[in-house]
Formats: sequence, structure tokens, C-alpha cells
Amino acid sequence: MNYSEDPKTLNLYPEVAFEEDLTPDDIGEDIVEKCNAIQKACKGWGTDEDALIQELGLTTAEERMKIPVKFKEVSDGDDLKTLMRKECGKGDFGLALQYLSLSPMEAECAMIKKASEGFGTNEKLLYSILCGRSNKDMELLKKTYYKMYTEDLVSLVTGEVGGDLEKVVVGCLQAAEEEYDEGFHTDDKAKEDAEAIFESGQGRLGTDESKFVKVIVMSPPKHLKRVNEYYADKYGYTLFKAVEKELGGDSESALLYTLGIKLKPFETIAKFIKSACAGFGTDELLLTCTLIRYQEYLPYVNASHEELFKKSIQERVRSECRGDYEKLLLAIVNKVSPEE
Repeated sequence: MNYSEDPKTLNLYPEVAFEEDLTPDDIGEDIVEKCNAIQKACKGWGTDEDALIQELGLTTAEERMKIPVKFKEVSDGDDLKTLMRKECGKGDFGLALQYLSLSPMEAECAMIKKASEGFGTNEKLLYSILCGRSNKDMELLKKTYYKMYTEDLVSLVTGEVGGDLEKVVVGCLQAAEEEYDEGFHTDDKAKEDAEAIFESGQGRLGTDESKFVKVIVMSPPKHLKRVNEYYADKYGYTLFKAVEKELGGDSESALLYTLGIKLKPFETIAKFIKSACAGFGTDELLLTCTLIRYQEYLPYVNASHEELFKKSIQERVRSECRGDYEKLLLAIVNKVSPEE
């Protein structure tokens, strides 16, 4: 999967997520067995955490579309997320299990809600979920958020962030990435967009952030790659450096993340995982959300992580986490990128 040569916007939701009606009858016997095992792990005086790690940690996004639906049927209406909170609490381990107890889009909605709770917004978690998304994923995310919380996602975000960061994130929320068209996204169009970016920043007093945002957010990755190449050839540095020169703070980080997810997704995610573990304390919430959200692509991310940092994601998890939480994160990674 060579995204650097032929970049595409990542889709995080499985195809089954876009089906109009997923009923318990459509779900296989393997999911039924998992649901029964989860029920058994939560019965009696103590919770069997190892069994929950096995049954929820070692799952794919497609399986997590089906497990909550079937669990409600086999448990006479019990909600799986509520059960995980009751059995395992609100700490790092319990919260990760709660996210694994939801469909991928419901999990992201719960993560967004978490990022916007309390006295301060978790901007880093918020933009990592909302930036660089495919149009169809973003439309489903917005629909799901309203269904869960009866609140418009755009309204929530504009109430949480402002300034240039708001321009970046709200731009991404529009689900307006152009479909690549060879007849429209020509070399001349790439030159035009590169020059427009330069004129909006280096070529004028002050920066017109809206032009930066529009080109990076709306351009399909294959076109954006050409814009970046032309920009570097003509002006001597890449779009990444241009963003660093012209913006600052969270807006710079969000736009760099968007650019990275489009042009170098696996390297960008690998660096993001490292950033969750940087400094004096691990950002467990960011680490949990990143590993769950990007699980499907972790084999490629792991390869980039090893190339960049000379260690696997599993080694990083072991160095940063402990106990059942460590075991759960390792299960998420090993499901798709097993250690040799």
C-alpha cells in the first residue's frame, strides 16, 4: 500500500457502516459467541478482565459494528458500553473498553464528546478526529453525532474552538474534498494553487489563512501531492514548511496534521502516536483513541514507526502503559499487526 506514490484519503469506517439496516439476524455465529463470552466475563462477584481483553480487544472495526447490536439481543436489552463502564470503571482501561463497545462512528462521537467536556477543550484529540477525513466518513460521523446527542457537530465545534483553528476544523467538517479529476486537477491547476498559497502567505503582508485552508482541505491527495512538489520546486521548501512559517499554535498543528494525513498518512499517524507518549506523562486518552481509530492501518503505521523510531508500537505501549490497560492496547495492535 504505497500511499506516498498514489495518496488517497483514508476511510476509517467499514463498508457495513453504510448499510441502512444492520439487524441481529445479519450477524454471524462468531459474534454471538463473543457476546456470550462477554456476558460470562461480567457475571458473578468479579469481572474477568482477561476475557474482556480477548473478546473486545481482539476485534476489528467491522466486528465492532456488529457486537453491540447482537449483545443487546442476547442480553435482553443491556447496553454494552454501559456494562463496560459499570464493570471496569472510568479509568484508562474502562474507557478504552467503552470505546471498543461501540461502532467505529459511535466511538468517535463519544471521543469528540469527551474532548469537549469540562472546562477546557482537548484540541489535539478534536482535530485528529475531524481533520483529513473522507467525505463519506465525515457525513456519517455528523449524522451519527446528531443521532447520539441531538446536537449539530459543526455547532459544537464552533462553540469549542475559535480563530484560525476554527477555520481549519470547520473547513474539514464540510466534507468538501474534491473528487480527483484528471481533466480538472492538471499540472496547471497545481501551479495555480501553489502560487495562490504563496501569494496568501510569503507573498504578502500578513497571511490569508483561508487560502491555505481551502487548498489543503479541499484538494484530493493526488492533486495536493503535485501542489506540494511544485511549491517546493519553485519556492525552495514544502507546504509543510510553509504552514510552519505562516501559522502557529493549534491551527498550525491541525493544518499540518491534515496535510500529513493526506500526503504521508502512516508516517503522520506514527509520529502522532509518539507525541501521545512524549514529555513527562503519557496522554492515555489520545493514545487509546488513535490506536482504536486507525487500527485497520496499523500494519503500515507500525512499519513507519519502526523506521522512524527504531521500535514497534507494541514496544512503545509496553514502555508507557501498565496492567490491563497495557494488555488491551497490545491486543488492539496485535489483532492486525502481530509481533513475530
